[in-house]
Amino acid sequence: MNRRNFLAALTAATISAAAGESAEAQIRNKRRPNVLLLMSDEHKRSCMGAYGDPVAKTPNLDRLASQSVRFENAYCTNPVCTPSRASLMTGLYSHHLEAQDNTKPYLPTHKTIAHHFDAAGYMTGLIGKMHWVDAQSHGFEYRIEFNDWFQYLGPKTKIYADELGMRNSGSGQPEIDDLWRDYDDPWKGHRDLDTREGSVAVGRVSLLEEKDHFDNFVAREAIRFLRNFGKGDRPFFLTASFLKPHDPFMPSMRFADMFSADQMKLPESWGKADKTTLPKEVQHSIDFNGPTPELRDPQEAKKRIALYYANLAQMDDCVGQVIRAVEELGLENDTIICYTSDHGEMLGELGLWQKFQFYEGSCGIPLMIRVPGRKAGVCSTPVSLVSLSSTLTDLTGVAQTAPNDGLSLAHYLRSPTSQRPAGPVFAEYGLSSKQPKYMVRDGDWKYTFWVHDIPELYNLRTDPQELHNLAAEPQYASRLNTLHRTLLAWHKPADV
Repeated sequence: MNRRNFLAALTAATISAAAGESAEAQIRNKRRPNVLLLMSDEHKRSCMGAYGDPVAKTPNLDRLASQSVRFENAYCTNPVCTPSRASLMTGLYSHHLEAQDNTKPYLPTHKTIAHHFDAAGYMTGLIGKMHWVDAQSHGFEYRIEFNDWFQYLGPKTKIYADELGMRNSGSGQPEIDDLWRDYDDPWKGHRDLDTREGSVAVGRVSLLEEKDHFDNFVAREAIRFLRNFGKGDRPFFLTASFLKPHDPFMPSMRFADMFSADQMKLPESWGKADKTTLPKEVQHSIDFNGPTPELRDPQEAKKRIALYYANLAQMDDCVGQVIRAVEELGLENDTIICYTSDHGEMLGELGLWQKFQFYEGSCGIPLMIRVPGRKAGVCSTPVSLVSLSSTLTDLTGVAQTAPNDGLSLAHYLRSPTSQRPAGPVFAEYGLSSKQPKYMVRDGDWKYTFWVHDIPELYNLRTDPQELHNLAAEPQYASRLNTLHRTLLAWHKPADV
């Protein structure tokens, strides 16, 4: 341990030293735990065996869930990639950041969880997708992302460009949005296009070999990191972030064969939304899904659902490879493991697809945290992904080096069934758009405030499918007004 790392560890150990034991003794006897943060993209909370889905094939995530505290009601802060990941990394809500859509980065003045762990002497690594939108390192010492995968693929990158069909920074082309702004899309005219009607194909089996998929690449490189640094003189903070089940919905054959479109069922809420009670944007999205218009056909919808589950199964397999490496290297008793996703996927609920909304399918995320030596459990308290940074630093005794909006969830990791409220959960979307909207969940109630459209109010206990918007019903006016005041006390838009 070098002097910098020793001093960082000594400072934290002094703060948390147990009675009768010196800080130096704590450092000698037990170093801080490692942290492995596993992430996926667009993982619908309910689509996992551990969350009660009989269709999903997620044995590795289910096993991790059995060893973890699993949060049944976790939410992202913003149902789209870049802003959500910015909140996760910084512990700040979107209205405190510049990153408010998938084209805007945030300034280096906002310190990330990697900065906190680096200051405490950790080896910090990011392998996979984080959708920074620019070239900042954001505190990570070791980084492997999409552009490194393209180097690995070489000429096979064209296969992936064909599968995307067009530019899609959310899937890595380009990884840094500005790279194509001056001279446009370099793949234009060089792709072999398919017959899709919109920008995102319904899906098919990928032409890439399984080993060449981004998720498999991330798994291999994460294992390399663990082998190279897992037994070093510094604890590690490693984020391994997969792309799947996000589009392209083109899994390897092995996983596509697990699911048949004919065996898929449309969501129970398919075709049941009362559009007359919904905001215009939601009505339009139900009537016309721009990225994949083909999904208006129930058979095509079932095909997409099958391919989504196949993507999910492939991602789960990759997660399993990384967790097995932790165990094979003898690191499981020294490593906190967390799994989550940046947002969900509507997957046909209410007739909606992708994310962008505050309905459970889109804004709800899986979250589970395994702490060595702690009992597993299930926590039903609604919580926010903005709290993940505070939670992981709290569990490891790492000091926060910047302002943070999150609250540590460590209490629920000790007592999952605790009735202590975590406070309202908030989310926001489209702050810089013409149609910003905000959400608060408090207890059983969820309220969505559309700045330029009608509000939504749902009781998730009696209406888990969110089919009955109660906002216009007089008997719920008091509840709606209370939630509206709660929301504006959290953040009041400039034009309200």
